Amino acid sequence: MSVGSGAGEPRAQSPGRSAAGNIAFGAGLLFVLATMTLGAFAGVALTIGLADDSFLSSAIPDDGRNAMGVGGIGMGGLLGLMLPLLLLAAVRGTEEKPRLGPGEALLKVLAIVAFSVYVVVVSLLAAQLGWILPKGPTTLVNVFAVGFSWMPLALVPWERFGLGGVGGLLPSSGGTSRDTSLDKGGESGKSD
Repeated sequence: MSVGSGAGEPRAQSPGRSAAGNIAFGAGLLFVLATMTLGAFAGVALTIGLADDSFLSSAIPDDGRNAMGVGGIGMGGLLGLMLPLLLLAAVRGTEEKPRLGPGEALLKVLAIVAFSVYVVVVSLLAAQLGWILPKGPTTLVNVFAVGFSWMPLALVPWERFGLGGVGGLLPSSGGTSRDTSLDKGGESGKSD
């Protein structure tokens, strides 16, 4: 047998994405950035509206108003980022990562919405510091509170609730479990 013939022949190096692929990727990236930015603005408008003109207005001090806006940025930015990615995962799939089914996509959307509400609740609790601190320190504390609010949720075993793939929208999480033997220092089984 000659080397390089048949099904095992290595493919020629592809120069990368085609021009149409680059344009589609750029358009998708701009779309996701736009939805994330618009979501953040909508979240700020919603949370500031809650702080000013709702039943929560008496529970939020004046120095905690900006802190509520920080929660709105987190909530709206997260929804604006993840919903287009979930939509893309529901309509496009590959061999390694098949498309999301309607039930799975709905479950992930509900998980993201629940986490967004959790971010706003964390922001509301941190805004209570406005009763004793000025506006600047209250806002700064809320930035850290909202920024690290995901850490307790990272400890929950989401796979048991059927939500193991919420973070699986990123390419690195799909199909990596078969290579875990290399991480443990073992052989991958190619020597057979």
